[in-house]
Amino acid sequence: MKQILVFILFATLLCWFMFAPVYKHVIIVRQAVLQKEVDYLLEIGANGRHGYINSTMIQDSRDRMAERGFIPGDLVYTVNTTTGVGGMDPGMPVWRGTGLSLKMTYPYHRLFVIDQLVGITVPSGSDRMGATGMKMSEYVP
Repeated sequence: MKQILVFILFATLLCWFMFAPVYKHVIIVRQAVLQKEVDYLLEIGANGRHGYINSTMIQDSRDRMAERGFIPGDLVYTVNTTTGVGGMDPGMPVWRGTGLSLKMTYPYHRLFVIDQLVGITVPSGSDRMGATGMKMSEYVP
């Protein structure tokens, strides 16, 4: 009986050691893709022609993220400015020198289930990975 228990424990740990690096890389890649998308949206939104990040840009971003395997409905975008005015209205773009910030979050989607089986504390179901960025607007009318 002891040998069976040791075998099951050993097999479980062996599987965890084999697969843990794979899904950890998934988390790292997702985080990098989120940050890259935030940087891209800020570069476009804060340029001299825009001064905002509107819903059309966000929808285009959702489409790009869907091509990379993300679920578009689970992505949450938060646009803010350093002055407190809205940064999403094309009729009122953010003027040059004002910071335009974007926060983008996405849920973990049970990527840590294997860790939980081994006994490692994992993020809760409501926790989200995210990326943030800020860029000074270059818009001048």
